[in-house]
Amino acid sequence: MAEMDPISTVLGRLPPEITATDPDVVARYLTDFRHFRTGAARAVLRPRSTVEVQAIVTLCAAHGVPLVPQGGNTSYCAAATPSPDGGELVLSLERLNAVRALDAANLSLTAEAGCVLSVLQEAADAAGLMLPLDLGSRQSCQLGGALSTNAGGISVLKYGMARDLVLGLEAVLPDGQLLNVLQPLRKNNTGYDVKQMLLGAEGTLGIITAASLKLARKPAQTVTAFLAVAEIDALTTLLARAQTLTGENITSFEYVSQHSLSLLLAAQPGLRHPLETPAQHYVLMEAQTCSPVLALEEAVGTLLEELMGEGLVSDGTLANGGQQRDQLWYLREHIPEAEVANGGSVKHDVSVPTSALPAFITKASALVDAHGAGGRLSIYGHVGDGNVHFNVVAPVGAEPAVYKPWFEREVSPRIYDLAVAMGGSFGAEYGIGIVKLDLLDRYGDKAKLHMMRALKAALDPANIMNPGKVVRG
Repeated sequence: MAEMDPISTVLGRLPPEITATDPDVVARYLTDFRHFRTGAARAVLRPRSTVEVQAIVTLCAAHGVPLVPQGGNTSYCAAATPSPDGGELVLSLERLNAVRALDAANLSLTAEAGCVLSVLQEAADAAGLMLPLDLGSRQSCQLGGALSTNAGGISVLKYGMARDLVLGLEAVLPDGQLLNVLQPLRKNNTGYDVKQMLLGAEGTLGIITAASLKLARKPAQTVTAFLAVAEIDALTTLLARAQTLTGENITSFEYVSQHSLSLLLAAQPGLRHPLETPAQHYVLMEAQTCSPVLALEEAVGTLLEELMGEGLVSDGTLANGGQQRDQLWYLREHIPEAEVANGGSVKHDVSVPTSALPAFITKASALVDAHGAGGRLSIYGHVGDGNVHFNVVAPVGAEPAVYKPWFEREVSPRIYDLAVAMGGSFGAEYGIGIVKLDLLDRYGDKAKLHMMRALKAALDPANIMNPGKVVRG
């Protein structure tokens, strides 16, 4: 009797309730969020508990079967997409979706990796608190994926990246061992902070099954402003002034270019421009405080008066309620949809020192004007943390499927070279996945790459954890 192949052996030893082999079901897990790549897999594994994740990993380690962990599948870098050869199994964390604990006095929440971010935000809100991690994909991204990619989002300026919000972690290592450092402690100085190795590792060193997160006091006041900025060089000055006058209560300070806003307004004619006088540069600024007595709105009003009096801001509006705030944030968060409506964009998720951001945008725009064959700019991002999404849409009448690869080959390297030359990075918040492996090879620090390969080899010598992502096999 012929022996079964390793994948068949693994599937044969797992409970049928957690395996899905129907091609129509499996197909939903095989294409990345941006439809860059479609892989193949004979099954999707959907464990219901950490114990079942351990059983899966232990079996796969014993038989040399690679696993591709997947959360909400919202990665921009195909980090959760299996290879086309069908030699990997997809492991979805979607059924690990319990909120295990919420300790209001400790300002902490412990939840499983498959919890959708918006559900966790609602749980915190119901307890009179706030989960600071906030992404545009909040309705679909899952906690494990957000931590595995060290997601950024719109509140990084005040609260930091995803890794900055993690107090404790539970994860299954490549040999099936359970790493349990889940305690929601703010001080735990007992050797290496091993959980940090898994945060941002995109599932290459283990599978996150649960995490304890920091919560914050729910804002008692929120003031949101949309400002027309006279000159882009004023961005860093505006941020410094805003932080000073509000007592460091600025949570978001987002840049939106006229290019991006125009794309969105054209794609969705039902929207209206929030200001009477258009400008080339805008800032969406939000200030929040949990204090009910601090005069936050007065501080923001004083700020706007000063900035407009000095000519740094030419126009502006303050949201007069939650609905208007939502409308302003809609404009910022739906720019990617406008790019998709125009055939998609070549995305450059770059960061530079905050002080260098205006100069980077100016110089990179000049590069596109000189070498981009009429490409249309769409620039927006997070001024407060130096992360700009410098995107380029195909010219009107050009075929995006032809133009975008040409631009990535001929012009994108100039943009990345500029960012690195200005002390920045080619990757700010999207991660590496498959898409940016070549960029990591080109721009990554050699010693850091050596350490990453050594760590991968030490923890996952059989290379069964999301092979081919982040670290070349």
